[in-house]
Amino acid sequence: MRLSRKASVALVVLWGVAFVGAAFAQQAPTAAQPPHEEGTFRQPDLVELIKLDPTIKLDIRYATANNFLGRPVYTQARAFLQRPAAEALVRAHRALRQQGYGLVIHDGYRPWSVTKVFWDATPEDKKIFVADPAKGSRHNRGCAVDLSLYDLKTGKTVEMPSGYDEMSERSHITYAGGSSEARARREVLRAAMEREGFAVYEPEWWHYDYKDWSSYPILNISFSEIGKAPRRRPQE
Repeated sequence: MRLSRKASVALVVLWGVAFVGAAFAQQAPTAAQPPHEEGTFRQPDLVELIKLDPTIKLDIRYATANNFLGRPVYTQARAFLQRPAAEALVRAHRALRQQGYGLVIHDGYRPWSVTKVFWDATPEDKKIFVADPAKGSRHNRGCAVDLSLYDLKTGKTVEMPSGYDEMSERSHITYAGGSSEARARREVLRAAMEREGFAVYEPEWWHYDYKDWSSYPILNISFSEIGKAPRRRPQE
């Protein structure tokens, strides 16, 4: 169907308005808020992992386009945990040296708003791999970490039975496929983490929760806000 010049111009304008509207919606802050929680929680004390031990490697995929969303959701490639969990992680990292490995971190504390982005973007049949924002994530509490091993000799991340954030059966901690070497490394990581009070999330071999996760509140602060004193309200 051939459109008149006037109709064509009008159609282009409509397309432009729709495009701008969609882009604005992606950038506009969400009105949704973290779930309300009852009870008494510990005071958060988020610690940056590499400040405790700079030999811990970072591969923060969510600060890049190399993740299941295909776009960055963090503006900074940093990793934090609540202090007891961070100190336990450092102990696991140092113990692994005896076996020729170190820890590489993919994610630690995650603001609640990012958890909601993940949930909204994930198909229903894959939601086992993401946390429900209505309940909050252990990442939001600063007591969950996504990680793998790197080889001390080469400095390279080792092969595991699946890739990080792979939404398939290969990601399960009991997956029996892949190479025997990859499965053995998966168990080395598990043993080191469990000795320090972490428990694996079974659908994801890379995800570990610290034992005291329920003692901390759900947080929704950005990385740049961590460690800053809260703003004092002006006196009335």
